[in-house]
Amino acid sequence: MLARNAESLYWIGRYVERADDTSRILNVSVHQLLEDATVDPDHASRQLLAVLGIDTPDGEPLDVWKLTELVAYAKDNPASIVGSINSARENTRGAREVVSTELWECLNATWNAVPDRQRYARRAGPHAFLSFVEERAAMFAGLADSTMSRDDGWLFMVLGRSIERADMVVRLLLSRVADRASSPGWITVLRSAGAQDTYLRTYRGALDAGRVVQFLLRDTLFPRSVFHALRQAEECLQRLDPGGGSRSNEKSEALRQLGRARSELEFLRPSDLLTDLPRRLGGLQTTIKEIGEAVSLQYFSTSPWVAWSGAEVSL
Repeated sequence: MLARNAESLYWIGRYVERADDTSRILNVSVHQLLEDATVDPDHASRQLLAVLGIDTPDGEPLDVWKLTELVAYAKDNPASIVGSINSARENTRGAREVVSTELWECLNATWNAVPDRQRYARRAGPHAFLSFVEERAAMFAGLADSTMSRDDGWLFMVLGRSIERADMVVRLLLSRVADRASSPGWITVLRSAGAQDTYLRTYRGALDAGRVVQFLLRDTLFPRSVFHALRQAEECLQRLDPGGGSRSNEKSEALRQLGRARSELEFLRPSDLLTDLPRRLGGLQTTIKEIGEAVSLQYFSTSPWVAWSGAEVSL
């Protein structure tokens, strides 16, 4: 496969996942701000911007509408929802020969519908727009599953999606490490990750920080857990790397870092999970960034690393 097509597919996976995850997080945050009068809109908005790696504007306080403009509608911000949809569509247009017609039509129709949906959301509220993005991302994933061969192109798309998903969940957990073990903020994290119902069925309704962190970091069956995403990315790289199974057992840098991050989560004692959690999550976030850089250098050597705008989450 041509490097430019592989790169486009990788970033299509990342940008669609970014739009989906950002919509989920913003939807939950907007509902919380509108329903709970005790929440400070400015503080909550700035905390969310820090999670998403978006530069926080100085000056007047933030509210729901200003937050939505920054996170959802800012075209010049690659971490915004509209910015991610635009980037995914441009990458798909540049790789039409390796993308199914159904996938292209899905992203192109989404892109064309965004202005009308955006105008309506500015009048009626962002929920309909955010739900629309989530539904289109789900449609895209279903079409990719049913219309793409499981070849290198598929592997690059899933690799990008998995790396982006792991990064997002780590960011979510970093935003709550200072909360009490019984804080309702942990429910917010589960809802933002689309994990609330599955978590409650798994742990029979019991809620505490340790179980939430265990579920979102290490659960082997939930597809949005960090462990599951890292394992899926590792499997993609093993199939893409022809030298990964050589007798000398030498691994590429990306595969080596993925294997190390996955094994550290897999063999960590549950009792040690919350010990120095901020440092552990910060190290994992840095590793995920380095994995992305290593993938870019190995497969797209002429391409710069395009990260989230803004710095890493600081505590």
